[in-house]
Amino acid sequence: MYDLVTFGEAMIRFSPPGHQRLEQVTSLEVAIGGAELSVAAGVSRLGMRSAWVSRLPNNPLGRMMANKGREFGVDTSHIAWVDGERAGLYFVDYGASPRPTSVIYDRRNSALAGIRPEMIDWESLLARTRLFHVGGITPALSPSAAGTQIEALRTARSAGCLVSYDLNYRALLWPLEEARAAQLPLMEYVDILITSLPDQPNVTELISGLSGENPAEMAQKLSERFGFKAVLVTMRATPSVQRTIWTSLAYADGQVFTDRSYDVEAVDRLGGGDACVAGFLTGYLEGDMARGLQLGNAFSALKQTSPTDWPWPTREEVETLIAADETRITR
Repeated sequence: MYDLVTFGEAMIRFSPPGHQRLEQVTSLEVAIGGAELSVAAGVSRLGMRSAWVSRLPNNPLGRMMANKGREFGVDTSHIAWVDGERAGLYFVDYGASPRPTSVIYDRRNSALAGIRPEMIDWESLLARTRLFHVGGITPALSPSAAGTQIEALRTARSAGCLVSYDLNYRALLWPLEEARAAQLPLMEYVDILITSLPDQPNVTELISGLSGENPAEMAQKLSERFGFKAVLVTMRATPSVQRTIWTSLAYADGQVFTDRSYDVEAVDRLGGGDACVAGFLTGYLEGDMARGLQLGNAFSALKQTSPTDWPWPTREEVETLIAADETRITR
């Protein structure tokens, strides 16, 4: 039995050492990234049993991605392997104020873009799953990836499996109107919706037909319109490239849940949202919405203090941060 199963693409991440620009470097640091894999790794790190579903090239790059998932305790036995296809790549050009961090994607025609519903035994897998997590990146990759996700969502609903969906809009992948047309029909299968402000107000409004800058009001309206069991809204301010003010709120059963804000000395923001989602879903599965919000915010804040997308903080570190009023030296 899995607590959580995710479905989505992972990619090879390249970044210059230090704060060099991409066009000046002679070597690059290599890591793995991908929203759904990061969420699976995060819930595993917090003590849940998770699995990640994807389609990977049967070569060293594909095995590198699967190996990283296993390193975090994620079950990768449901991956569809394929010969002769490619892994998606992305390049992170780290900024320093006033120059922002930028990301370049090279993922067109990646292995996951060619996935089809029959490549995965969704019925068997989701019958043994408490919560199925997907997001808005996968349907942007190709019509077959979008179709596979829809089939998985239908199967999850038939199996009585909860579904969480992260809008996770990427303007480099598709325009807003296309994102709306593809994702609005999916909302009927979703139990827990995840969005973020200020990053995604436009896509949230397009999908919902609702507007408003108040996050709690938006979460309530989303829940009432679509019948979601819960809505999570992540929020961040970025006074500088190296500083993030992070928090999130949740809405469920007519109640707004809030938590403290974290002032983060950000080493790497990428993966911060995924860590928050992982913490929140962990708490939700443990039956405590308020605790899930605390776990998500603390997990995200700690994740952003280390390089790469990966959620390295332990459950003990997260619980300690939640309980602490200030940063102390661990002895």
